[in-house]
Amino acid sequence: MKDYYEILGVARDATPDEIKKAFRSLARDTHPDANPDDPAAEAKFRDIAEAYEILSDPQRRAAYDRGEQFGAGDLFSTFGGLDDILQQFFGGGFGGFGGVRRSGPQRGNDVAVLVDLDLAEAAVGVSRTIDVTAADRCPACGGIGAEPGHDPRRCTTCNGAGQVQVARQTMLGSMMTVTECSVCRGRGEVIDTPCKMCSGAGRIDSDRTLTVEIPAGVDDGTRLRLSGRGGVGERGAPPGDLYVQVRIAAHPHFTRIGNDLHHKVQIGIAEAALGKTISVPLVDNTSTEIDIPAGTQAATVFRLGKQGMPRLQRRGRGDLLIEVEVVVPTVLDSEQEEALRQFAELHGEEPVESKRRKRKRRGR
Repeated sequence: MKDYYEILGVARDATPDEIKKAFRSLARDTHPDANPDDPAAEAKFRDIAEAYEILSDPQRRAAYDRGEQFGAGDLFSTFGGLDDILQQFFGGGFGGFGGVRRSGPQRGNDVAVLVDLDLAEAAVGVSRTIDVTAADRCPACGGIGAEPGHDPRRCTTCNGAGQVQVARQTMLGSMMTVTECSVCRGRGEVIDTPCKMCSGAGRIDSDRTLTVEIPAGVDDGTRLRLSGRGGVGERGAPPGDLYVQVRIAAHPHFTRIGNDLHHKVQIGIAEAALGKTISVPLVDNTSTEIDIPAGTQAATVFRLGKQGMPRLQRRGRGDLLIEVEVVVPTVLDSEQEEALRQFAELHGEEPVESKRRKRKRRGR
C-alpha cells in the first residue's frame, strides 16, 4: 500500500493548503515535459497525482487513513485525465513546459479480475492463482510492430522527435506552438510494413496465469492494485496495472462492520436470569467459551477484544461483539406453564389467565 503522505512529503496531519502546496511544487519538478530524458518521470508524476487526488478529498483521505485501498490509477488511465487538475494549478499551460505533450507509444491497458474469498481467508490473507487475458508482446515482431526484416524508419516529418513546431497567428502576432506530429502520431517512427500477426500494434491478447497475494484484513469490495501487471504498452511504453476486486461471501455466524465482527446468540429466560456458559465461534473456525452472568438483559453486548478482523496494512485487529437475544417461548405445556406461573406469583407478577386454565377451572 503506497504511503501517499510520504510521496507528497507532508505530515499525516497536513492541512489541505499544505497538501496543495506540496503537489504544486512536486508537479512542476517531476512532470514528464520537464524531464524528457527521464523514462521514470511519468510513473513518478502519476504517483504524485494519485496522492493528491486521494489526500485532497476529505472522504477519500479518511478512508485511506482507515487502511482502505484505492485503485487510484483508475482515475488516471491516461495522462489526459490529469488535465483538470493541471488546469486548476497552472492554467492553460504547464508552467512554461508547454501545453501540448506528445502522446508517443500508449501505456498498456489496465485489467480487472474478481477474486472470491470467505471471511476466514480474508482474516489471514491468502495466495490465489488467477487467469488473466491481457495484451502481451507480439511473438512475431517482438513488440516492434513491423514485419520481421522490415524495421521501422525514423519519421522524416518530425525527424524522430514525435512533435513539430507550428506557427500560429494570434492577436499578439505570430507565435510558435508545439504539437504532435500527424504522420507518426507522436511516436517518432513510421512502420511501412506492419507485422502480419499483430497488424502493426506490437501486441496481441494472450492468457496468463498469475499468483496474487491477498493481504489479511481485506473487506468486501476492496480493490488491490498491482502496478505493471496489466497489458503491455506499445513500443517502449509502460504496462498497465492489474486490479484485483475482492468479493467476500456472507458468513453464517458473523456480520462485519469495519474491523469488528458481530455475532448473535440466543438464550432462554431461565438462562438469562440464572446465567449460562456458552460456546462462541471465532473467525478462524475455532471457538471459545464465555460466561453469560445471571440477570443478563436482552440486547446486552459482550466484547471479546482482538477477535475481529485484522486492520488492513496496519497493526492490530477489531473486536468480536456478541449480542444476547433472550428467547421467549411461544408454546408451553401445562407443566411448564404451571412452573412459570409459580415463578410469576413469587415475583409479584400478574399474567393473564390462559384458556387452558379457564377450561380446567370450569371443569371442576
